[in-house]
Amino acid sequence: MKGQKAALQRPLSQGSFLVIEGPIGVGKTSLARRLAEALGFEGFFEEPESNPFLPRFYENRRAFALSTQLFFLFQRHKLLEGLVQADFLRSGIVSDFLWAKDRVFARITLDDDEWRLYERITAALEEPPIGPDLVIFLQAPVDVLIERIRRRGRPYESMDRDYLALLAESYNDFFHRYQDAPLLMVNAAEANFVESDEDLLSLIESIRGIRSGRHFFNPLASGVVS
Repeated sequence: MKGQKAALQRPLSQGSFLVIEGPIGVGKTSLARRLAEALGFEGFFEEPESNPFLPRFYENRRAFALSTQLFFLFQRHKLLEGLVQADFLRSGIVSDFLWAKDRVFARITLDDDEWRLYERITAALEEPPIGPDLVIFLQAPVDVLIERIRRRGRPYESMDRDYLALLAESYNDFFHRYQDAPLLMVNAAEANFVESDEDLLSLIESIRGIRSGRHFFNPLASGVVS
């Protein structure tokens, strides 16, 4: 927890570590890429295409949940170790994943025995040495997630509505309790951070004003509510 506590003391400026989070299809990677470009930060992204178990997971979640989860666990851990070793934080970082969120997927996809094994493996890993200065949590209704997943056209991403609804609910529960860094909850249902400079600049202006606590950003209202 040392890295996370230290992050709470650092101002949001050059050298900051921003994390974009949210359920599948909400647009976190697209926003992370645009923010990194706009702020002159380094982008730091998950690599789902490199997980050989992921296509099989969508075909048979029960059979491939543990292998898929453990691959992502080790991948995320290695990425965060590399971030520190390469000293990317000098320029600032925007990432599309939060280390602690790994448990969100694990809890809803693993059975009880697998979950206990996952917990033992996680406990044996060293916690990442740094935590984010700000987490931006994107929210959108399930119908919006389904449509965005359909539009991006990844052949293996075949998932039912019930699974997406459970995932979105689990994310909401997780961030309802999250206190390790300042949190900005964003209504991403109508926002277009990729194509709308106005939406993006409004979000950036809100980010610059956050030092602590939790806040809500609604692009349609053009403001932040604490």
